[in-house]
Amino acid sequence: MESPLTHVQPWLKNHHPYLISGPCSVETREQFLTAARALAATGKVNALRGGIWKPRTRPNAFEGIGGKGIEWMLEARAETGLPIMTEVATAEHVELCLQHQFDMLWIGARTTANPFSVQEIAEALKGVDIPVFVKNPVNADLSLWIGALERIYAAGIQRLVAIHRGFSYYGQSIYRNKPMWEIPIALRSAFPDLPMVCDPSHIGGRRDLLAPIAQRAMDLGFDGLMIESHPTPDQAWSDAAQQITAEVYQQLIDALQIRQHNTNDLAATNALASLRSQIDKIDEEVIGLIGERMRLAEHIGAYKKDHNMMIFQLDRWQEIIATRSQLADRIGLSKDFIDKFLEQLHKESIRTQTRVMNQTE
Repeated sequence: MESPLTHVQPWLKNHHPYLISGPCSVETREQFLTAARALAATGKVNALRGGIWKPRTRPNAFEGIGGKGIEWMLEARAETGLPIMTEVATAEHVELCLQHQFDMLWIGARTTANPFSVQEIAEALKGVDIPVFVKNPVNADLSLWIGALERIYAAGIQRLVAIHRGFSYYGQSIYRNKPMWEIPIALRSAFPDLPMVCDPSHIGGRRDLLAPIAQRAMDLGFDGLMIESHPTPDQAWSDAAQQITAEVYQQLIDALQIRQHNTNDLAATNALASLRSQIDKIDEEVIGLIGERMRLAEHIGAYKKDHNMMIFQLDRWQEIIATRSQLADRIGLSKDFIDKFLEQLHKESIRTQTRVMNQTE
């Protein structure tokens, strides 16, 4: 069944990159106006963000200033001329923002993870024309992300944007939320017209990680960035470690290398086509060799069946890991890549041998 997202408007792609900034939380009138003025002065912001309602992990954390922050955001818009946006998690939030004519809304990761909550928001959005940004769910579930986008689109919202903010991960990582770039890339591959913005603040969780994450997003063809900025980051009421001043924000944006999707340079285009042709040939050879390997696995499966041997041979698997990892290291392949490659190759080999051994005469 074709997804309705194939018909989404690529409206954000006319602004490259589309830059959103502002504090994690709207704390006081003075704080938000100061942040808005400083960001507007950079000339490098397309929209102001600010969290009025904050769905926090722990109940004693600051959960947002609430509805009174709306007036402060409206004042900032009137003074700077910049569009304003905030996070909505309930139908009541949506209704208040629409009543006060907010320019854009976003749905947070915790809300995206709950189809009931997303549907409630979708119902509240019916009959209005407002851009809605949808963050990926907390867990690494592409279908859940797509489902949330489809629910909002079904409500009549055609100006949709996906926000990549990383995924929760149990274990050690330098990131607050692991980027898992393959997931937003899969979303982009499925829906090329769907605009996509990266949120380095929530991926990194640390100021020193913002610049490399933002550059990676530009290199991968993201349409924009959402970066948190605060007049005094260390005194922020929420997520202090990931916020930066407007001055640092401007330096970060100025240092970005903005990549183009294509080039008008004929020589460069021809050179790229030649390199891609070589990759196509190598891929064809690699897939053919993997096919040969699986045919040998079939013979091994038949041998084990004839000699009543177990499929999984630990000593052989350990030998493969050790020797192939050494080979990969010598030619400069990352350990993470070769480990994943060998794991998938081994799974397919086990599957092939299992099929052979369970065949009846």
